[in-house]
Amino acid sequence: MSKFGFALFLTLFLYMQNRNTFSKKEHLFGETTVDLLYEKGLSLFLYPYRLMFRLVDDEEVPVRCLVSASKKRFKHAVDRNHLKRQMREAYRLNKHSLFSFLENNGQHLHLAIHFVGDKIESSAFMQKKMIQLLSKLEKQLQQKEESR
Repeated sequence: MSKFGFALFLTLFLYMQNRNTFSKKEHLFGETTVDLLYEKGLSLFLYPYRLMFRLVDDEEVPVRCLVSASKKRFKHAVDRNHLKRQMREAYRLNKHSLFSFLENNGQHLHLAIHFVGDKIESSAFMQKKMIQLLSKLEKQLQQKEESR
């Protein structure tokens, strides 16, 4: 195998190990599941996001997540869809630290991420805030784990 072939193989192998996907298994849906999250879940706030989370028992994946943008604040569906696309992308690219933390602790989580800002923000800003929000969530989960 040539150097180029080996480098390509190694790159593809590493890419497949750390794929940034947001599969259907990771989507949170179902009326009873979502209602339980809102009734019994805890909340975090970091502008422009509000995050609801709830630790759950056995799941196929460490985290199941839903994203939403308010119809009251954004009248046009195109704007809501754009925001949700930005939020999913920011979550998808930065979820790995949360996944590894939960896998190490044997925990499973349901998340709901709401956009509570008044205007559409840049993708870079949304990514930066998503990273901060997920690290804030990890810290809260760690404190909860230590208090047990």
